[in-house]
Amino acid sequence: MSYNDLRRGRRSIDGQAYLLTAATHRRQPIFASFPEACAVARAIAQSEREEDWTVLAWVIMPDHVHLLVQLKLRSLELAMQRFKGRSSRSIGSLRHVVGPVWQPGFHDRALRREESVRDVVRYVCANPLRAGIASSLREYPFWNAVWIGGDERKASG
Repeated sequence: MSYNDLRRGRRSIDGQAYLLTAATHRRQPIFASFPEACAVARAIAQSEREEDWTVLAWVIMPDHVHLLVQLKLRSLELAMQRFKGRSSRSIGSLRHVVGPVWQPGFHDRALRREESVRDVVRYVCANPLRAGIASSLREYPFWNAVWIGGDERKASG
């Protein structure tokens, strides 16, 4: 799928919940490294502080990121560009190298009204379990979500 294919039909709707996926350049497991994953987590938090979106859930996998966000006043494309740029600069300074961190573009899917946001949150957060990276979310540091806490942290897809 090309970058232009990913953009076809994309609409940014203020207040809409979107499931977003962005992959690393050549699917390299850049985020398997703790400092690089921390840089991405900080970029997610900063994007929310700068009011690009409200983050409902996120998970950082070794070679991609899933975000469930509720868009604020910015366009989806601009919000992702800011997030990817911010995280790329942080990772570049950590690695002392210049080069792409992310593949061009990203995948987005607007949630339908009848979809359960909680179910999508659980789906996002259970990615490390389905991938076999962790047997419990308690042992995986790179995820967060609204509504999940206590015993629900044992979520499975």
